[in-house]
Order: sequence, then C-alpha cells, then structure tokens
Amino acid sequence: MTTPALLDQLLRTPGPSGYEGPAAKAWRDAAGFAEITTDGLGSSVATIGDDAEAPLVAVVGHIDEIGLVVTHIDEKGFLYFAPIGGWDPQILVGQRVTVTGNEGQVPGVAGRKPIHLLDPDQRKKVVKLKEMHIDIGAGDREEAEQLVSVGDPVVIDSDPLAVAGGRLVSRSMDNRLGSYVALEALRRCHENDRLKARFAAVAAVQEEIGLFGSRTASFSVRPDLAVAIDVTHATDAPGIDEKEVGTHPFGSGPVIGRGSTLSPRLYELLRDAAESAGIEYSVGASGNATHTDADSLQISRTGIPTGLVSIPLRYMHSPVEMVDLADVEATVELVVAFVESIEAGVDLSR
Repeated sequence: MTTPALLDQLLRTPGPSGYEGPAAKAWRDAAGFAEITTDGLGSSVATIGDDAEAPLVAVVGHIDEIGLVVTHIDEKGFLYFAPIGGWDPQILVGQRVTVTGNEGQVPGVAGRKPIHLLDPDQRKKVVKLKEMHIDIGAGDREEAEQLVSVGDPVVIDSDPLAVAGGRLVSRSMDNRLGSYVALEALRRCHENDRLKARFAAVAAVQEEIGLFGSRTASFSVRPDLAVAIDVTHATDAPGIDEKEVGTHPFGSGPVIGRGSTLSPRLYELLRDAAESAGIEYSVGASGNATHTDADSLQISRTGIPTGLVSIPLRYMHSPVEMVDLADVEATVELVVAFVESIEAGVDLSR
C-alpha cells in the first residue's frame, strides 16, 4: 500500500504537545469540506451533518506527539532541554533533531559524552536526559540565540520511510494516525452521503501531557457518544507478552477496546459494525484507565458513552514507530461503518 498523502503530510509536520499549531493547521486545511471550529486550547473540530435532532458522534484522535523543549543555552552555544511527554532517554542519544527556532527549522543533534571518555561504571548506567545536550553547530551563546530561544520545541528529525510488507516507519505515528483516521473517515462519510447522525472529527491537543485537549473539546462539542482513536502495542514484536496485552499482531486490523471505563454498548456497536462490514479486528481489554483520550471523554460533563479503537504499532515513543498500512485502512473502514450505523434512538445505556 502507498502512504496516504494526508498521513504523510501530518507525519512530516512537527507538533509536540503544546506546540501543535503547524500539524493542526495541516489537518484543518484538509477538512475544508466540513464546518471547522477550534477551542482555546487549540483542538480542532470538523463537523458534518445538519440535523440538530440527530445524535452527534465524536471521533477523537490526538494531533500532538512527544518532543523536547529548550530550557537553557550555555556560553558555548549548546542547548539543554526538558522532555515533552514520555521518553526513553536511550533513544535520544545520537539522534538528529529539528528545533522550531526564531526564523524556522534549525537542525541539530542530541549528544552526550563519547563512550571513550566514560568511566567503566558510567558505561553500565542508563543515560539521563540531564546528561545530554543539543548541538546546533553554534560557536557560542550569541550565535545560538540568533537561531533559537529558550522555550522552542524540538522533535526528532525522522521522515516517513516505507519498508517491506506495506509497513511505514516514522516518528509521531502516536498519534497522527488517530487524527488522520478521524478526518479520513469524516471525508468518506461526507462523500458517501448516507449518514443518519452528525459526525464530528476531533484533532485533540496535549494528550501526551495529560489528555487535556480531549477534555476541553468534548466539553464544548457535547457529543452524544464518542470514540477515541489511538495506537496500541503490536504483539508480534520481540519481547511483547501476549498474556499481558492480548493478541494484536500486524495485519489483524483495528483493536476494539473493552473494559471498565468503556461503554459496553459502544463496544457492541463497534464489533457489530466490523462484522457486518467483514473487517478483521481483535479485542483489547482494560481493567482501569486506558491511558488514552477515552479516559477524559467518558467523564466529560455528565458522562459520555465512549469507545476506543486502537491501531497496532511497534516501537512506540521512538523515531521508528512502525505501522502496517493495511491496519490503518481497516481502522478507517471500521469508523465509517460504525458512524454510518448510528441513527436516532440508538440505545447507549449501560
């Protein structure tokens, strides 16, 4: 499969939590066929359907990614940073990075003391973020400050790469995939023109630092039911224990969530939509929080019946997140089938 153009654009556009503007703009530009709104936090909503009496379905994918933020520029021009979201520090060593600086994108590298100069005990220890720096090639602080400022966001420089088996590698799959699925499903429903419900696709911000965007967006959109689209761990990668996380290998399609915080009725509707459309899927169980936007959606206002659909992903929170494009397409198809099955009077009780 070839990479959809919108997904490719979203993956290439920097947008860590709190700095999602460029990625959110690309998403809104692609949603010109719908009614577009934003909230004060920066989440974007694209809505179709004009029957005020019809139920409103929100499909939410977060547009932010993990990143870094510049915290200090020293006298030699080296940058020091703090994490935005959850990082394994080992992944950052030796990576090329891009700083969104004063006048645009500034390339650099994430460095640490060379292994040759580490004491034997240091070589055995896990590197800490505070032991690393970013080198943009500047000779001193003055030269560096012409290019970047404290508070500038940083992402790994890692463009999408197609590999064998119809798979795609990139940073920011978590969760440009979800925001892509929400908008692509909206577009197809718009073209199919057979909705019996209203449909709001949401590109939520600040998920990686606290599920904040979905909280404010769901409060303002006020959907009757909602589905969060996120990623989950593909279980056919080395070191993954299926006894802990279930069985969700590449090629098995979307993972429909089922658990204590998720609506049993929405699970059934998603499952039935998949089976009616002949879409292969698996089930992912959760006993407590899902650690996705579903957690904030389901407790918005007086409570929103909420479902969760996830896409199997390898190497989460790294520059080489890998997905099977067939699973992405199947997830879009599931969302379309599900939303088109919703009609007035749907029973959402639990």
